[in-house]
Formats: sequence, C-alpha cells, structure tokens
Amino acid sequence: MEEGSFLHPPKAIAAAGVHEGMHVADFGSGSGFFTRAAARAVGEGGVVWAVDVHQDLLPRIKNLAAAENLHNVEVVHGNVEVSGGSNLPAEQFDLVIAANLLFAAEHKREVVAEMRRVLKKNGRALVIDWSDSFGGLGPHPDHVLTVQAGRELFEQGGFTYVGDISAGAYHWGFIIRKNTNSGAQ
Repeated sequence: MEEGSFLHPPKAIAAAGVHEGMHVADFGSGSGFFTRAAARAVGEGGVVWAVDVHQDLLPRIKNLAAAENLHNVEVVHGNVEVSGGSNLPAEQFDLVIAANLLFAAEHKREVVAEMRRVLKKNGRALVIDWSDSFGGLGPHPDHVLTVQAGRELFEQGGFTYVGDISAGAYHWGFIIRKNTNSGAQ
C-alpha cells in the first residue's frame, strides 16, 4: 500500500484546524485513533471527549492516552444516535469528529442532530467515512454513504459545507459548520 493511501488521523485533524485549547468530541471513537490525535493538537489547554456505545473500548482509550502522556482525554459511554445520547452538555464543543461512523449508523439524522446539539455557535465538524466497500476492506456495499449523500444529510440537518479534506484513497472527508442562521430543516 503506498504511503498516505490510508486514513491518517493527525493529517485529518490538522486539516480541520484543530489547535491548542479547543474542546473536541469524538463521536464513535472506537479505538481512539482520532481522539489521541486531537488530544495532541489541543494540548494541555484543551480537552477531547471520546464517546462510544461500546463501553469496553473506553478504558482502552483512556489507558492508551495515559501511556502517551495525554491527560486531556475523557471518555463517556453514549449512544450518539439518540437525542442527548452522547451524554455531553449542549453547545460546549468547538469541533465534533465523526470518523467512520455514518456507514454503521442506523439513525444518521439523529447523529447529525446530536452533533449539532453539542457544538457551540459556529462550531465545526470533521466528517470522514468510507468511499466504497473495496472488496470487503471497507463496509458492506449497502452501508457505504456517498460524499454527496453525506453533504446533503448535514446540510438538511442545519450545517453549512466548508470544504473537503484529503482522507486517503479509501475515504472521503469534509468540514462543516453549524449553521446558526436557522434551525435544522
């Protein structure tokens, strides 16, 4: 596999403009690759909350972060497909990460609404997902969400498209901003 062909969390975090002091939520944090990359970017003045429905993954994320001397990582068990299900406070986050989450979500509109709920006014989101199944490397073909469908989902959910980011050969990615001019449509 050629260098840079697969998803690289630190590059995606940098492209999203994550910087010192930010408050970030990582929805569907999984193994914490994006959580830890974001924690390095926000520094000691910031915090990253890893949210996942799989409670058994959360101690692992916390332990890996501690082993990397990242003491700005918090974990919370939550279901981001339910209103308030992230168990995070409303309008407190500068950025929400949704990486490899939408293909697996049954309730995509609810995920979008929960992201919008926790973001501050003009908060942004980094959205990355599989662009294809790639013969079984990625999700089942029926679960793949196109970049166009992803953009439409968020635009209908009260977000404004900011721009694309490079997410490797197997993923698409973009940045969106919470639209404060009107509520979700």
